[in-house]
Amino acid sequence: MAISKLKPRHVAAGKSVGRTLTERIDYGKNPDKTRDGLLVSSYQCSPDTAAEEFLVSKQIYEQLTGRSRPPGKDVISYLIIQSFKPGDISPQLANEIGYKLAMEFTKGQHQFIVSTHEDREHIHTHIEFNSTTLDCTHKFDNYWNTSLAIQIINDRLCREYGLSI
Repeated sequence: MAISKLKPRHVAAGKSVGRTLTERIDYGKNPDKTRDGLLVSSYQCSPDTAAEEFLVSKQIYEQLTGRSRPPGKDVISYLIIQSFKPGDISPQLANEIGYKLAMEFTKGQHQFIVSTHEDREHIHTHIEFNSTTLDCTHKFDNYWNTSLAIQIINDRLCREYGLSI
């Protein structure tokens, strides 16, 4: 069965926003888990510079809006994890479905990077998306039942591809 979950990401203790973004995105892109990066795709950013691009958008956001939050309270990105039943899907298809999930969920308003891991019995995808919108005027609203919205999109996509839910 395909499952999904959403995790807000904050700055790691003792680290900068840039360092935290770099470490989290690099974990997703781990070449040992993504066939040397072949199972990594992105939207409106380069996989090689995604952390820096996320950071620049946050700086522009602060300049445009004058709003900022203390690093420990600010959500700098969100992680969606999408896991599939063992043997149910190829890594390439998992990455394609992860990209479609991210695009539909963010409505194309946020940069994201999709990294599909095949290092476990179950194939799973890490979708890290920028909390700041592409136009740098606002941030993602993690509304009540956001996870349910992700699950609905995920389940529909899985049905479209004939996968178990």
